[in-house]
Amino acid sequence: MSRADLNRALLARQMLLSRHAAGVVAAVEATAGLQAQEPRPPFIGLWSRLLGFRRDDLLAALRERHVVRATLLRGTQHLVSAADYAAWRGLMQPMLTAAFFGLGDRTRHIDPLPIAAVARPFMSLPRTFTDLRAHLAHAFPDEADDRAMGHAVRCHLPLVTAPDDSPWGIANDPLYVAAEEWLERPVDLQGDLQGLVRRYLAAFGPATAADMQAWCGLKGLKPVLESMAAELVVLRDEKGRALWDLPDAPRPPPETPAPVRYVPAFDNLILAHADRTRIVDEAWRPRIVSKNLQVAATFLVDGFVAGIWKTARKAKLATLTLEPFVPLTIADEAALREEGEALLRFLEPDAPAVEVKVVPPSS
Repeated sequence: MSRADLNRALLARQMLLSRHAAGVVAAVEATAGLQAQEPRPPFIGLWSRLLGFRRDDLLAALRERHVVRATLLRGTQHLVSAADYAAWRGLMQPMLTAAFFGLGDRTRHIDPLPIAAVARPFMSLPRTFTDLRAHLAHAFPDEADDRAMGHAVRCHLPLVTAPDDSPWGIANDPLYVAAEEWLERPVDLQGDLQGLVRRYLAAFGPATAADMQAWCGLKGLKPVLESMAAELVVLRDEKGRALWDLPDAPRPPPETPAPVRYVPAFDNLILAHADRTRIVDEAWRPRIVSKNLQVAATFLVDGFVAGIWKTARKAKLATLTLEPFVPLTIADEAALREEGEALLRFLEPDAPAVEVKVVPPSS
C-alpha cells in the first residue's frame, strides 16, 4: 500500500472523506475515542466529521452519561462511549501504573493502592482534585506530596469527569467521580485485548503493532495480532512492513477526493500511529508537536496536513488564522476560507463578524 492508499483508508475510517449522518455516540465509537486534553477539541473533531453537529449534541451525550471523559489511552484524557470505557479501562491499568511510577522520586516511595482505596468512597460524589488532595492530605498526614497522591488516584481508581454548565462542559478545575457510580455499571478489570485490536484497526488500520502501541500506550501487542492471524489480513507498505487489517475494512482508491478539513489540537488522527507519514510529512512534524508535547490544530488539503491554525476573539470579531506550510492554490485557499468561516460560526455563535486570515508560508 502506498502512502496515498494508507491516507485514504485512514480518512475513510475517521469520517473525514465526507461528513456523516451519525449520532454522537456512534461517531465517538467509530473514531475509537477523541482526545480531550482540552475542552474544545472534541467538539471541533465532531463538527468536522458529522452533518449538522451542534455543541448541545455532545453536551447532552455527556450529561446523559452515554459518553464520558476520562484518563485512558496513553494516560491522557479521552472522550469515549460509556460502553468502551467500561470495556477498556482495565486493559489500560498496566500502562497507567507504569506512568505513575515513571514520575521517579515523587512516586517511588508511594504505595498507590491504599491511597486509591481511601479515595474511592470520597469520590462516590463529584469532587474536584483540589478537594481530593485536601482529603488525602488529612488521611495521610505523613505523606508530604499531596499532588503525587492525587496522581496515584488518577492512575489507579477509575474516574470520569462529571460535566458542568460551562460552555464546553468542563471547568478549569473539573469535577471527577468514581466511574462505577457515574455509569451505574462495573468496569471490566480484565478486558479483551483482541477486541481492542479490532476496534483500533477499524478506526486506524491498516497498521503495525508499533502503530497500535503508539495509540493506546500498551506494550507487547505483536503477539496478540499474531494470535488473530486467521481473522486478519496482512498487507505491505512501500517499505515492505507488514500491516494488519480487518478483511472488510474500507480501503478507498488513492485518487478518492478528500475535501479540506480542520482537525483540532491533539486529535488522534495525528497521534494514532508510530509512523505518521500517512497523514503528515515528517518535515512538518516539529511544527505540529512542540517540545513540551503540545499538539497544534491542523488543517488538511488533499487528505494531508498542510498547515496549522488557531482562533482568537476580540470584541465583536472572531478570527481564524491559517499558517500553511507551503503556498496554497487559489481553489484550496477558497475552500479553507469557506470551511473556516463555518467553523468560526460554530465556535463563536455570538460573534457579529468572522474573518479567516492566511499567513504566507515562512521560507
